[in-house]
Amino acid sequence: MQLKEELIESHTIYQGRVVTLRIDTVRLPSGRTARREIVEHRGAVAIVPLLNRETVLLIRQYRQAVGETLLEIPAGTLEPDEPIDACARRELEEETGYTARQLRRLFSQYLAPGYSQEVLHVYLAEDLVPAAQHLDEDELVELVPTPLREIEAMVLDGRIKDSKTIAGLLMTLRLLEPTRE
Repeated sequence: MQLKEELIESHTIYQGRVVTLRIDTVRLPSGRTARREIVEHRGAVAIVPLLNRETVLLIRQYRQAVGETLLEIPAGTLEPDEPIDACARRELEEETGYTARQLRRLFSQYLAPGYSQEVLHVYLAEDLVPAAQHLDEDELVELVPTPLREIEAMVLDGRIKDSKTIAGLLMTLRLLEPTRE
């Protein structure tokens, strides 16, 4: 079965600092045409910072898009032509005030492939070393050291509801499982 859509034309209708919105007209395998609203984004990183084998460092941050204060793992957008690992190290230090002696890429994921091509690269940061926090001018975050043993309950009861945070933390728990007591 043919599933691929053929691009007929594409128009950018908005270009901002973080995202671009375009409208694509596509031909479906059936021959009919359809419109697709696509959000373009450079991509981003998210980091699971382990303070030790029992504690992860989360951040609490207000998110205007959802009108809530969320518990999240640190994350940020790639700068143009910035290597992904360098972005992960930069965002970790900017948001938490720590650097990592060990930084391991866990996985990459599409955040919302129905309307966006953004890819998020998730890392595990271990052997943290205190450094200087360098928040962006418009960022306000609170550091929240959190016991790993509480993560699953926090996801299930809704205290953690950010998808990148859930995916990164649950993957980390899975990786650490054989070494945890």
